[in-house]
Amino acid sequence: MTRNRTFSVGRSIVYLLLILWSITTIYPIFWVLQNSFKAKDKILADSFSLPFGELFTMANYRKAFDSLNIVNAYKNSIFISTMVALFVILLAGMAAYALSRYKFPGSEFLHTMVIAGMMFPVFATIVPVFAMEFSWGIANTGNWFLTMLSVILPQVAGNLSFAMVVLIGYIKGLPVELEEAAYMEGCNAFQIYFKVVLPLTKPSFATVAIFSFLWSYNDLFTQMFFLTRPDMYGITTLLNRLTAKEGTNYGLMASAVTLVIVPVIIVYCFLQKYIIKGMTAGAVKG
Repeated sequence: MTRNRTFSVGRSIVYLLLILWSITTIYPIFWVLQNSFKAKDKILADSFSLPFGELFTMANYRKAFDSLNIVNAYKNSIFISTMVALFVILLAGMAAYALSRYKFPGSEFLHTMVIAGMMFPVFATIVPVFAMEFSWGIANTGNWFLTMLSVILPQVAGNLSFAMVVLIGYIKGLPVELEEAAYMEGCNAFQIYFKVVLPLTKPSFATVAIFSFLWSYNDLFTQMFFLTRPDMYGITTLLNRLTAKEGTNYGLMASAVTLVIVPVIIVYCFLQKYIIKGMTAGAVKG
């Protein structure tokens, strides 16, 4: 009885700490959401009151949609993020399978380089990347597809190391006997990968896809270099331009921030089980 009581008290303390931590995480989002329904002067006077009665207004959202091309920015961001997630899944999956199952000269060195690739921040390579893409003729052009491609390529490269580390840890935990049986049935390496390995690693691939999508969606630094025309802005670039233009219009800024984070929250709420399952499975099996 004493042991159970002690465990219950300890668990209650842990739950209390987790609740307090979650409040510190959730409340800033709630604060931005409620202030997005207030006028600028009302926010400056009282930013903590709920937007009821005279405080409530939809003017910020009307102004955001009237003065900003939010729909087009959403289209650009979703296209870029979706393409990044698809290319990362395709390239990182095959590379992770090759490094997990095949031993060849330089394989250990390549594995080390993959891990080392996670240590270099994006801003350390953006200048040579921009110069390289400019020499290819895909950066700073008026062509929509080439401009989107100029953002997609560095974002794919920036996500490959993380994706490969997660997938290598998961694939190494799969039984080799399944692949050997498929090989005995006449399957080649590509057939084994797509018909045996890929279906078994769906949770880990879902994790990689979600993280790549969200990272690309929230990436402002890369987009600031390559998306310089208003009709090609992503949603984060548009928010940054709005902040520079409107200055202290906190109501409009709060509404724009809300429009940016709501899709991210929706994606996470619906797909959080895949994130948790994929990350924990990869960690244990790796």
